[in-house]
Amino acid sequence: MAIGQNLGSPEGSATTGDTTRSAGLGHRPVPAGRAPRRRRPGGSHALPALAFLAPLLVFYATYFVYAIGFLGKASRQRIGLSFVNAVDVGWENFRLVVTDPNFQRALVNSLGYALFHIAVALTLGFLLAMMLSTGVRFRKTFYIVFLVPALIPMALFATVFGQMLETRDGAINGLLRNVGLGALTQDWLGATVPAYTAVAILLVYAIGLPIMYYTAGASAMDLSVIESAVLDGARTGQIFRLILFPLLKNVHKTVILSMLLGAFRGFDIIYFSTNSQPGGRTGIVGTYIYSSTVGVDKVGFAAAASVIVLLVALVISIIQLIVTRRSGSTYV
Repeated sequence: MAIGQNLGSPEGSATTGDTTRSAGLGHRPVPAGRAPRRRRPGGSHALPALAFLAPLLVFYATYFVYAIGFLGKASRQRIGLSFVNAVDVGWENFRLVVTDPNFQRALVNSLGYALFHIAVALTLGFLLAMMLSTGVRFRKTFYIVFLVPALIPMALFATVFGQMLETRDGAINGLLRNVGLGALTQDWLGATVPAYTAVAILLVYAIGLPIMYYTAGASAMDLSVIESAVLDGARTGQIFRLILFPLLKNVHKTVILSMLLGAFRGFDIIYFSTNSQPGGRTGIVGTYIYSSTVGVDKVGFAAAASVIVLLVALVISIIQLIVTRRSGSTYV
């Protein structure tokens, strides 16, 4: 309405002239009553982006989509490693897997190891990362001790650890004998409680990745909050518990998700350290699937177990994604 009233006034003439001059400078005048069109950001870059992503999409379609389809088909068959003379058995393989006590124990072990590893990462890993970030003495030594397992192949690390667990010639029992604590020597791989203890020690030592997560999160933290707390007389424990830990909540979510999913990919940790001993009691779903392929026409059975594990991991990822979106935050 104001624009229409100004068209017949001297001010309107000035406005018209300004619009004309703007048009002469290369700006097209916007008609009255019509909002200027806004181009979608990145719309012109869709085709180049798709061209760059095409090789990766083809790779995923070939090696992942096809593999999952083949796995789903094999899980409903009785078939061997030769993949010939397959017999359709429907859901029988899934029934056998779900009712197998060894699979149930392996699944419980995987989740139990994940929860234990999460607890260690959120406590010891967090404290070590904060100590390293504040310039504690022997900082380089701590980095070497705790980050080496995260920088070398886990299979190599687990193999060395498994050799240390040998009852007669292992380094752990040898050290206990040399310091006069021979009564504490254990048959680490021959009894249930010592075997679980050995896995717990291995998981405690393998917290290099959470330490790196927390160190990266601490480097992006606003230090003014901590400085204000120190000026107000806050003690070290209060700073760690009431300030640092809540500020790194996004890193906590990353650590929790990585530890949960890592428990289903920890085949090399268990296989090369305890080899699921004694009697498969320390095994996880990865070692269970590997051992299930041994035998006549057992590939379909192992494929069914793989599908179930994949679905469990997918459910965990979806739950984590829902929780993250409800909190309205993103990962660091």
